[in-house]
Amino acid sequence: MAATRKPVVEVRRSQRRRRTVSAYRDGERVVVLIPDQFSRAEETEWVDKMLARLAAREERLCRTDAELLARARRLIARYLDDYRTVVVPESVRWVTNQNGRWGSCTPADRTIRISHRIQEMPEWVIDYVLLHELVHLIIPSHNALFWDLVGRHPRTERARGYLEGISAATGMVMDD
Repeated sequence: MAATRKPVVEVRRSQRRRRTVSAYRDGERVVVLIPDQFSRAEETEWVDKMLARLAAREERLCRTDAELLARARRLIARYLDDYRTVVVPESVRWVTNQNGRWGSCTPADRTIRISHRIQEMPEWVIDYVLLHELVHLIIPSHNALFWDLVGRHPRTERARGYLEGISAATGMVMDD
C-alpha cells in the first residue's frame, strides 16, 4: 500500500488578517493564509488543521454511487417505510450532465440521477433532493400527496430555500 504524501504547503502571512485562517489548493500545493502575528507553533497547528479540513472536504466530493444508493435506502426506511415495497430504485447515481435540474427520476425504469452540483452541499440538502426523487417512484407528478410525502423530511422548506438561493446567486435556472 502506498503511503499518502503530505502536499507542498505554502504559508502566506497577512498583516490585515486578524483571526481567520483559510486554505485552498493551487495545483499540487496547498496555500494556507494566516495572520502575521501567529507564532511558528500556531502556524504548524493551523497548517495541520487546514490540511485535515481540505482532506475531509475532498473526501466528501468523492461520494460514490454506492454511497448514494445506501443513503437512499436509509431515507426510505426513515421517511417512506410505509411505501417500502413500492420505493425500490433500480439505480441511484451521480451524473454530470444535468444542467437544469438538481435530480431526476424515471419511474418507468426506476432510475434516479442526482446532479454532481449538489455533492458539496450540506447533507440535509442532498437528503432532500434524493427524497424528492424517491417520492417520484410513488407519485410521478407534483400533486398534494407528493408534497406531503416530501414534507416528511424535517428540513424540506429550508432545503428548498437553500437551493433557490444557490440558483439565484449563480444565475442557474434549476427546476424542482
